Amino acid sequence: MEAYILIGLITVVALLFTAFKFKSKQLAKRKAHIINFTIPAKVLQTVKSRYPHLSDDQLKTVESGLREWFHVNLLAKGKPVSMPSQVVDVAWHELILFTKFYQDFCQKALGRFLHHHPAEAMSSPKSAQQGIKTAWKLACAKERISPLKPTRLPLLFAIDALLDIEDGFKYQLNCQGLGKDGYCATHIGCSASCGSSGAADGGGDSGCCSGGGCGGGS
Repeated sequence: MEAYILIGLITVVALLFTAFKFKSKQLAKRKAHIINFTIPAKVLQTVKSRYPHLSDDQLKTVESGLREWFHVNLLAKGKPVSMPSQVVDVAWHELILFTKFYQDFCQKALGRFLHHHPAEAMSSPKSAQQGIKTAWKLACAKERISPLKPTRLPLLFAIDALLDIEDGFKYQLNCQGLGKDGYCATHIGCSASCGSSGAADGGGDSGCCSGGGCGGGS
């Protein structure tokens, strides 16, 4: 009897290990597709027509931001994520117009179709809705940044200011001198964890919640 139980346990462990290896290989394959797929030239041409001041190198930064956006959605595993950048949103919207190409890309990169929703900033300079919180958490994780006490902004949150996008969303770490059109990035991670048992990074941070991270200088 004990032998049958042992065989059963070994079988279960083997199946779980096989499933884990399959998911790991699938994830790696999808990440590689996001990194390597060729973005149609028309996508960046459209970005250039909307923002003519952008140089070729800056357009490459937009391309990197678009890839980061898909990486974030891959990590989100189907959870709603808000697009925090106007310039990357323009590129994303143009890519979707290549309908067959985009559908095929989504299936290979995400295993699902990623519908377009307009770019979204925080609801106020210091208040973030859930979609932005999720984008912040995952973008920080992708770039190995602490979401509660960041020392720099992840690309998706830095790119509009970095490229001087006139209608972009400008996030900043040092929120003491926050301009009227700016958003306090350090409040995103704090609002996702303070006063809640379901912290964005899996746990609370008393330093953040007591003011050590939210709204402080970089």
